Amino acid sequence: MGEDIRLAAVVALAQGMAAAHGSREAWRAAAAGACRALGGSFAALSVWERELGRLRVLVNVGDRAAGEEEFPENEAYPVHQFPEITEFLHERWAGGGEPNAWVETAEGPAAGGRPGYVHQRVAALRRRGRGSCVVAPIVLNGRAWGELYVARPAGAPVFVREDADFATVLAAVVAAGIAQAERLEEARRLAFTDALTGLANRRAVDARLDEAVDRHKRDGVVVSLVVCDLNGLKRVNDTRGHAVGDRLLERFGSVLSLCGAMLPGALAARLGGDEFCLLAVGPSADDVVKAADELCRRAGELE
Repeated sequence: MGEDIRLAAVVALAQGMAAAHGSREAWRAAAAGACRALGGSFAALSVWERELGRLRVLVNVGDRAAGEEEFPENEAYPVHQFPEITEFLHERWAGGGEPNAWVETAEGPAAGGRPGYVHQRVAALRRRGRGSCVVAPIVLNGRAWGELYVARPAGAPVFVREDADFATVLAAVVAAGIAQAERLEEARRLAFTDALTGLANRRAVDARLDEAVDRHKRDGVVVSLVVCDLNGLKRVNDTRGHAVGDRLLERFGSVLSLCGAMLPGALAARLGGDEFCLLAVGPSADDVVKAADELCRRAGELE
């Protein structure tokens, strides 16, 4: 592959991730872009879950084998099953080594050097009809984050060292895209969250209410809005201090969240000051009234 073509592939990968909305789209764009850039038929993006000692697959794209879902719920592999990952995560990277990619082939020598031993990744290639793969560690904020995996089918030209070097570059671009996606996700979360209570804020309610009204007009779905305020908050602030008042707001927010759970999918929010609301889309009016009654009962028990 010429330098100009590879540069264009890198740019396309970065642009695809930048245009993604949300983490899942960013994962898909990363895997699909790397797959195209390396001339693969299949690609996957996985994250290293340190606390569980496993690689969890986030997305599979391209020619998926039986059992491979695009966004799998429970596809994960214990790290100890992959000696090269264990070496990278616990030895080479910790010792200051570079996050270089490597190639595995279905017809290559068995890893481990023991008769009859077949490397897990090599075995997977054979089982899924793939001839070779390139694996590139992804490093984010100075720590091993996961891996990028791109494969070609059996019979296609196998990956070579030059492809692995290019995959290392692609993994660095993916890492930058993931970092950006995570920053944007956090910014979106903060934009729609009340800082004190952790509930949704007025902006989130407005957005959800617009969607709910559209659904009501289109499908006749029941939309209910329970609005409430805390009596006596100003007195608490004046006599016992704003810290105690904030604690009261937090406690009421917890009660609101608890009662909101009685209504599947309801949004619990603080509109501002001492005003809160529950927005329910779907539950019957009777169920909403029951939840509101329970809310008032529990709120009355707050000191």
